[in-house]
Amino acid sequence: MKFCLECGSRLVLKECSGEGDVPYCEPCGAFRFPVFSTAMSTAVLNRELDRILLIQQYGRKNYILLAGYVNQGENAEAALIREVKEEAGLAVIAYEYMRSEYFAPSNTLMLNFISVADTEDLSGISDELDHAAWFTLDEAEEAILKGSLAESFLLTIIAKLRQGQTLEDFTPAAGAVL
Repeated sequence: MKFCLECGSRLVLKECSGEGDVPYCEPCGAFRFPVFSTAMSTAVLNRELDRILLIQQYGRKNYILLAGYVNQGENAEAALIREVKEEAGLAVIAYEYMRSEYFAPSNTLMLNFISVADTEDLSGISDELDHAAWFTLDEAEEAILKGSLAESFLLTIIAKLRQGQTLEDFTPAAGAVL
Protein backbone atom coordinates (compact mmCIF):
# COMPACT_ATOMS: atom_id res chain seq x y z
CA MET A 1 0.00 0.00 0.00
CA LYS A 2 1.47 3.29 -1.09
CA PHE A 3 -1.36 5.77 -0.49
CA CYS A 4 -3.71 6.46 2.41
CA LEU A 5 -7.15 4.89 2.02
CA GLU A 6 -8.71 7.91 3.77
CA CYS A 7 -7.07 11.00 2.26
CA GLY A 8 -4.98 9.67 -0.65
CA SER A 9 -1.65 11.05 0.66
CA ARG A 10 1.55 9.11 0.04
CA LEU A 11 2.39 6.86 2.98
CA VAL A 12 5.79 6.76 4.66
CA LEU A 13 7.25 3.92 6.71
CA LYS A 14 7.34 4.68 10.41
CA GLU A 15 8.23 2.58 13.45
CA CYS A 16 5.07 1.35 15.15
CA SER A 17 5.60 0.11 18.68
CA GLY A 18 6.28 -3.63 18.48
CA GLU A 19 5.17 -3.90 14.83
CA GLY A 20 8.28 -2.66 13.03
CA ASP A 21 8.02 -0.28 10.09
CA VAL A 22 4.39 0.25 9.12
CA PRO A 23 2.92 2.54 6.42
CA TYR A 24 1.96 5.84 8.06
CA CYS A 25 -0.15 8.76 6.85
CA GLU A 26 1.32 12.03 8.13
CA PRO A 27 -1.76 14.22 7.34
CA CYS A 28 -4.14 11.77 9.08
CA GLY A 29 -1.62 10.91 11.82
CA ALA A 30 -2.51 7.23 11.50
CA PHE A 31 -0.81 3.95 10.75
CA ARG A 32 -2.33 2.16 7.75
CA PHE A 33 -1.98 -1.58 8.13
CA PRO A 34 -2.29 -3.61 4.93
CA VAL A 35 -5.84 -4.33 3.79
CA PHE A 36 -6.76 -7.54 2.00
CA SER A 37 -9.81 -9.65 1.27
CA THR A 38 -10.61 -12.90 3.04
CA ALA A 39 -12.09 -15.88 1.23
CA MET A 40 -12.68 -19.55 1.86
CA SER A 41 -12.16 -22.47 -0.47
CA THR A 42 -13.32 -26.00 0.09
CA ALA A 43 -13.02 -29.49 -1.19
CA VAL A 44 -16.65 -30.57 -0.94
CA LEU A 45 -16.85 -34.32 -0.24
CA ASN A 46 -19.73 -36.76 -0.42
CA ARG A 47 -20.86 -38.56 2.76
CA GLU A 48 -18.66 -41.58 1.99
CA LEU A 49 -15.60 -39.28 1.68
CA ASP A 50 -14.62 -40.95 -1.58
CA ARG A 51 -15.69 -38.29 -4.09
CA ILE A 52 -14.80 -34.59 -4.41
CA LEU A 53 -16.77 -31.85 -6.10
CA LEU A 54 -14.76 -29.78 -8.58
CA ILE A 55 -16.12 -26.80 -10.48
CA GLN A 56 -15.50 -24.79 -13.63
CA GLN A 57 -16.19 -21.07 -13.51
CA TYR A 58 -15.83 -17.81 -15.48
CA GLY A 59 -15.64 -19.54 -18.87
CA ARG A 60 -12.43 -21.36 -17.96
CA LYS A 61 -12.07 -25.07 -18.64
CA ASN A 62 -9.83 -25.76 -15.65
CA TYR A 63 -11.30 -27.51 -12.63
CA ILE A 64 -10.91 -25.76 -9.30
CA LEU A 65 -12.31 -25.96 -5.77
CA LEU A 66 -15.44 -24.10 -4.77
CA ALA A 67 -14.54 -20.77 -3.15
CA GLY A 68 -16.05 -17.47 -2.11
CA TYR A 69 -15.42 -14.30 -0.16
CA VAL A 70 -16.18 -13.91 3.53
CA ASN A 71 -18.66 -11.06 3.96
CA GLN A 72 -18.15 -8.29 6.51
CA GLY A 73 -19.48 -9.48 9.87
CA GLU A 74 -19.48 -13.14 8.79
CA ASN A 75 -17.16 -15.84 10.10
CA ALA A 76 -15.36 -18.25 7.76
CA GLU A 77 -17.54 -21.22 8.75
CA ALA A 78 -20.73 -19.32 7.90
CA ALA A 79 -19.20 -18.24 4.57
CA LEU A 80 -18.33 -21.86 3.83
CA ILE A 81 -21.88 -23.07 4.44
CA ARG A 82 -23.39 -20.11 2.52
CA GLU A 83 -21.10 -20.39 -0.51
CA VAL A 84 -21.59 -24.16 -0.93
CA LYS A 85 -25.37 -23.65 -0.77
CA GLU A 86 -25.36 -20.60 -3.08
CA GLU A 87 -23.08 -22.02 -5.75
CA ALA A 88 -23.68 -25.79 -5.69
CA GLY A 89 -27.09 -26.00 -4.02
CA LEU A 90 -25.67 -28.37 -1.39
CA ALA A 91 -26.07 -28.28 2.38
CA VAL A 92 -22.85 -28.71 4.35
CA ILE A 93 -23.33 -31.26 7.14
CA ALA A 94 -19.75 -31.24 8.47
CA TYR A 95 -16.46 -29.46 7.90
CA GLU A 96 -12.87 -29.14 9.03
CA TYR A 97 -10.54 -26.16 8.75
CA MET A 98 -7.27 -27.12 7.06
CA ARG A 99 -4.94 -24.15 6.58
CA SER A 100 -4.60 -20.68 5.09
CA GLU A 101 -2.46 -19.15 2.41
CA TYR A 102 -2.14 -15.64 1.00
CA PHE A 103 -3.07 -15.45 -2.70
CA ALA A 104 -1.26 -12.43 -4.18
CA PRO A 105 -3.09 -12.18 -7.56
CA SER A 106 -6.33 -11.14 -5.81
CA ASN A 107 -4.78 -9.81 -2.55
CA THR A 108 -6.75 -12.43 -0.63
CA LEU A 109 -6.14 -14.56 2.43
CA MET A 110 -7.57 -17.97 1.49
CA LEU A 111 -8.92 -20.12 4.32
CA ASN A 112 -9.16 -23.73 3.21
CA PHE A 113 -11.70 -26.24 4.49
CA ILE A 114 -12.79 -29.78 3.83
CA SER A 115 -16.58 -29.96 3.85
CA VAL A 116 -19.08 -32.78 3.57
CA ALA A 117 -22.32 -32.30 1.63
CA ASP A 118 -25.66 -33.84 2.48
CA THR A 119 -26.10 -35.26 -1.04
CA GLU A 120 -24.40 -35.61 -4.42
CA ASP A 121 -27.41 -34.07 -6.22
CA LEU A 122 -26.14 -31.23 -8.42
CA SER A 123 -29.53 -30.17 -9.77
CA GLY A 124 -29.35 -26.98 -7.67
CA ILE A 125 -26.11 -25.50 -9.02
CA SER A 126 -26.33 -21.77 -9.64
CA ASP A 127 -25.44 -19.84 -12.75
CA GLU A 128 -22.29 -18.69 -10.90
CA LEU A 129 -20.82 -22.05 -11.96
CA ASP A 130 -20.27 -23.13 -15.54
CA HIS A 131 -20.08 -26.79 -14.54
CA ALA A 132 -19.73 -28.95 -11.43
CA ALA A 133 -18.95 -32.67 -11.21
CA TRP A 134 -18.02 -35.31 -8.66
CA PHE A 135 -14.62 -37.00 -9.03
CA THR A 136 -12.97 -39.90 -7.25
CA LEU A 137 -9.86 -38.91 -5.29
CA ASP A 138 -7.61 -40.13 -8.12
CA GLU A 139 -9.70 -38.38 -10.79
CA ALA A 140 -9.73 -35.12 -8.80
CA GLU A 141 -5.96 -35.24 -8.45
CA GLU A 142 -5.68 -35.49 -12.24
CA ALA A 143 -8.41 -32.96 -13.10
CA ILE A 144 -7.48 -30.05 -10.79
CA LEU A 145 -5.71 -27.04 -12.30
CA LYS A 146 -2.00 -27.88 -12.12
CA GLY A 147 0.28 -25.52 -10.23
CA SER A 148 -2.65 -23.72 -8.63
CA LEU A 149 -3.42 -22.92 -5.01
CA ALA A 150 -6.48 -25.18 -5.45
CA GLU A 151 -4.18 -28.07 -6.37
CA SER A 152 -2.00 -27.45 -3.32
CA PHE A 153 -5.04 -27.51 -1.03
CA LEU A 154 -6.54 -30.53 -2.79
CA LEU A 155 -3.38 -32.64 -2.54
CA THR A 156 -3.16 -31.92 1.21
CA ILE A 157 -6.79 -32.94 1.63
CA ILE A 158 -6.44 -36.12 -0.42
CA ALA A 159 -3.39 -37.13 1.66
CA LYS A 160 -5.43 -36.62 4.83
CA LEU A 161 -8.33 -38.68 3.46
CA ARG A 162 -6.00 -41.51 2.48
CA GLN A 163 -4.81 -41.64 6.10
CA GLY A 164 -8.27 -42.87 7.06
CA GLN A 165 -10.27 -39.80 8.10
CA THR A 166 -13.93 -40.61 8.85
CA LEU A 167 -17.07 -38.47 8.88
CA GLU A 168 -17.00 -38.50 12.70
CA ASP A 169 -13.65 -36.68 12.59
CA PHE A 170 -15.34 -33.54 11.20
CA THR A 171 -17.14 -30.74 13.05
CA PRO A 172 -20.88 -31.13 12.49
CA ALA A 173 -22.56 -28.11 10.91
CA ALA A 174 -25.23 -26.55 13.14
CA GLY A 175 -28.43 -28.55 12.91
CA ALA A 176 -26.97 -31.14 10.53
CA VAL A 177 -27.63 -34.84 10.88
CA LEU A 178 -24.58 -37.00 10.27
